[in-house]
Amino acid sequence: MSLHHVELWVPDLERAVAEWGWLLGELGWTPFQDWPAGRSWCSGDVYVVVEASSAVTGPHDRMRAGLNHLAFHGGDRAAVDALAAAAPEHGWTPLFADRYPWAGGPDHYAAYLENADGFEVEVVAQGLVENDVAVD
Repeated sequence: MSLHHVELWVPDLERAVAEWGWLLGELGWTPFQDWPAGRSWCSGDVYVVVEASSAVTGPHDRMRAGLNHLAFHGGDRAAVDALAAAAPEHGWTPLFADRYPWAGGPDHYAAYLENADGFEVEVVAQGLVENDVAVD
């Protein structure tokens, strides 16, 4: 069994489609569904939805109980670096920039990003890391 889908409620669908569409596209996800209140992208049989629901009662806060972040496989280190460098042009702000790419610890090469709605993503480089050398 694996994850089926994740649905994120957003206050601004157009902005969410631009931000999430760019990020997921860079990570190899493909457009899946499109309807007036939402969009989705899939990777294999898993999909991510952004939806502007009229039932939203407030902004997302990753520091409160609930979803803190989504973590994605990002390819090799060069791919993670390229994505992290381009992310600000697409609505994503680096988190923990002073510790990039080791904010998750000395054995975890990743970029941490936050979008305009406060959703955090972690984009993780493939392979184990030992003494700053990737091991696949």
